[in-house]
Amino acid sequence: MQTLRKRSEMPREFTWDLERVYADESLWEADFQAVRDMVPRMQAFSGRLRESGATLLECLRLRDECHSLMDRVMVFARMRKDEDNSNGRYQALADRAMALGAQTTSATAFIGPELLGLPEDQIQQTIGSEPGLEMYRHYLDELLRQRPHVRSVEVEVLLAQAMEVTRTPDNMYGMLTNADLKFPAVTDSDDNEVELSQSRYNQMRESKDRRVRKDAFQALHGTYRGYRNTLAASLSGSARSDIFYARARNFSTALEAALDPSSIPTEVYHNLTGTINANLGLLHRYVGLRKRLLGLDELHHYDLYVPMVPDVEMEMPFEEGVRVVRSALEPLGKEYGDALANGLASRWIDVYENDDKTSGAYSGGSYTTNPYILLNYQGTLSDVFTLAHEIGHSMHSYFTRRSQPYVYGDYTIFVAEVASTLNESLLTHHLLRQTDDRRLKAYLTNQYLERFRTTLFRQAMFAEFELAIHTRAEQGEALTPDLLSDLYRELNARYYGQQVVPDDEIAIEWARIPHFYWAYYVYQYATGISAAAALSRQILTEGEPAVRRYLDFLRGGSSRYTMELLKVAGVDMATPRPVEQALEVFRRLLDDMETLSVEIGEAG
Repeated sequence: MQTLRKRSEMPREFTWDLERVYADESLWEADFQAVRDMVPRMQAFSGRLRESGATLLECLRLRDECHSLMDRVMVFARMRKDEDNSNGRYQALADRAMALGAQTTSATAFIGPELLGLPEDQIQQTIGSEPGLEMYRHYLDELLRQRPHVRSVEVEVLLAQAMEVTRTPDNMYGMLTNADLKFPAVTDSDDNEVELSQSRYNQMRESKDRRVRKDAFQALHGTYRGYRNTLAASLSGSARSDIFYARARNFSTALEAALDPSSIPTEVYHNLTGTINANLGLLHRYVGLRKRLLGLDELHHYDLYVPMVPDVEMEMPFEEGVRVVRSALEPLGKEYGDALANGLASRWIDVYENDDKTSGAYSGGSYTTNPYILLNYQGTLSDVFTLAHEIGHSMHSYFTRRSQPYVYGDYTIFVAEVASTLNESLLTHHLLRQTDDRRLKAYLTNQYLERFRTTLFRQAMFAEFELAIHTRAEQGEALTPDLLSDLYRELNARYYGQQVVPDDEIAIEWARIPHFYWAYYVYQYATGISAAAALSRQILTEGEPAVRRYLDFLRGGSSRYTMELLKVAGVDMATPRPVEQALEVFRRLLDDMETLSVEIGEAG
């Protein structure tokens, strides 16, 4: 039976270089202690912020220094644990870092309430009295905007201290699904028994052998169903934690609380789900075409990921995937390309799956470190798109951190998915231009359609599920395994229509979506692909002017409001228009796919 490699067996060149963060753990311990020593220094400013502009500036600078160092300590510990979730030493580092993070948040929690205890004109006068505070003007304006939702110093400190406890559902879910939960073996198309994992499931669901797809689908979801009570309890705890913080900060709903820090109107959320629901006929048409091209009497959920075009091999070793992605991103210009080349040479990426490694993919790092990327690369075209996606995040971080001070050195999650999905759009455009082969064009068009299905339609469905479970919890309903599964089954039936058989296993799929533990995150994949579709078109048609606007957007960090940054780049997300434009792209691709399928059939 094929088993996963241990972490110690992974070649160094395919692992990320965390030694650039800390050459050894003694240096991590020194910074851990340094952060701990800053905590009482921060607390000493409590009650003194109205003394003078100089005092306020000193406090804000110390806060930034403390949080920046804490971020470095935290990402090192968490990324070490992600390498091997079964490693007790790394578990301990991560737990200690999380506890210290809660302490630092508590130690600085007084700043907002204390400043908001002053009249607005006094805050503006204080800024004018100390030139160094001008850099913090947008931060202070944003604080004033949030005045209705900032509580007293005592309450803010208590809320910060509660974070260590309220993150328990997420931590429990992560340990269960990444370390403790084991999947059965599945026989592959060559009759080899293969230990199933999250990453191998993603590979098997694209298998041409329908028996393999079905077995993997049933084995994975059957395993999750065996833990349905525990998983429902953890998701319920996460949703109720979201509601607790929303009510503690005087928000009407958890949705408002999640969107307000980025100054995103809730109408953006409802515009997305409403526009998608009005156009579900496009998705029904697409899955109908899939059913026909696969030659199936019945289309099941385990048939949704296999390529619709047979006899096209599009596997890419990692080195080839990197080359293709770099070529695809050349329209973003020399500055972008040079920075990416330097990152690849600096081992930003942890490439392959190993035993007990965190599943999926992400871009991480902190203000004072390189951006880092976790992959579980299997060599499929989907993995190449994931590579391009995570590079988009990391390059966004790179340009932001080089351009902004720490206080603005991050970006909202709303714009985060724009940079990643834009790279996917450019990759698709590049791949389609590289071939005149009709079958390959059909294969690539299929892949692009899949990107829209999984990123626009599927994430909008996830967004509806999140809204449904939070709304029910806010109304006092219990989020039982049956309720969660019934809601999820009904959404799948509506989104996919009568063309897809409602397999029993799909009802438990909610249990394997880690993003549900990040309140109202997933809708931003759908808004991100909508904005990215518009921006990539501008870059490809306008060239340099659009590239300059886009790089200015990447450099913006959080120095301006999210919606303003996107307007600078050339997209207005306050209206349904970007989502409608993305659906128009999907419709054109679907037209192309139908035409290509006829041409291929005639040629075959």
